[in-house]
Amino acid sequence: MDKKLPSKKQQELLRFVDGFIKGNGYGPSYREIQKALGYKSVSTVAVHIDGLVTKGLLAKTGEYRARSVELVVENKTNPDLIGLGWLKQKEKKLRAAQKVGEADCLAKAITILDQKSS
Repeated sequence: MDKKLPSKKQQELLRFVDGFIKGNGYGPSYREIQKALGYKSVSTVAVHIDGLVTKGLLAKTGEYRARSVELVVENKTNPDLIGLGWLKQKEKKLRAAQKVGEADCLAKAITILDQKSS
């Protein structure tokens, strides 16, 4: 399994953040995430968020600001596409490393995923 793929818990958190931002116009607090997803502590939220930041799927707009969490995905309107942005980045990296065959294969997969979302 690729380290960049979010776990099921992380996908759940991403979907919650996406829906919260769409509904409120700003990101949720860690406590709101904790309550909504049934985590026992805020530190669990922090661990998942830090993991998603490392994977490039979430960003913090301010280190010490409340509600600083935002999605970093190309199609924010479709939570099922979370992760497609990193696939496109991986394709670019493969091309830069001159791994054309792997990049072409990944490009075909991305095309299929894009068609399925339409």
